Amino acid sequence: MYVKKNIREIKQDLRRRYRTYREALEPAQKVEMDAAVRRRLFRLPIYRNNRVIFIYVSKPIEVDTIGIIQHALAHGKRVAVPRCIPGTYQMQFYFIRSLADLEPGMFGVLEPSAEHCQPVADLRHGLCVVPGLSFDAQGYRLGYGKGYYDRFLSSFGGQTAGICYRACVPWNLPHGYYDRPVDILITETYIRKTGSRPASRQEERHD
Repeated sequence: MYVKKNIREIKQDLRRRYRTYREALEPAQKVEMDAAVRRRLFRLPIYRNNRVIFIYVSKPIEVDTIGIIQHALAHGKRVAVPRCIPGTYQMQFYFIRSLADLEPGMFGVLEPSAEHCQPVADLRHGLCVVPGLSFDAQGYRLGYGKGYYDRFLSSFGGQTAGICYRACVPWNLPHGYYDRPVDILITETYIRKTGSRPASRQEERHD
């Protein structure tokens, strides 16, 4: 019990640290960093070659995803956005055709309209852009503590990409045996292949 409590406290401290950093970003600086993350994502084969993009709608402290959604739709990709299922810690993805298909949902986040959007039935393929307050160099993530994405990723068969600010990427984060690292990590200054094998400090691409 002591070890579990200690890990929980460590995660809460890390969440406060990275939330504080994000909240302190100057708006112009954040816009520039978000654009740099997008440019790196758009150049990657993992993005260009996938026709289905699973992606969240960002909160103000997260890397902006509206530009990613617009780019994907403009380039003929199918875009799937999550909707939280009330009374659970699970979510269902729905295909959207435009930003007009989104409406305010749980936690004040925009979600697809279940009435007007088609639910995603096949989770075997596609690229999932994964949110996180922090990712470590191995691709493990620190979320908000609710476990929505941990549950989803356990049944997702496609590829995954974490997007995050460089200052929120330590070398290691506490994680469990069943936690799944993202396949690739993208920050405003580099791209790192991660996944199931240990990352090396030489694997960063700063293009």
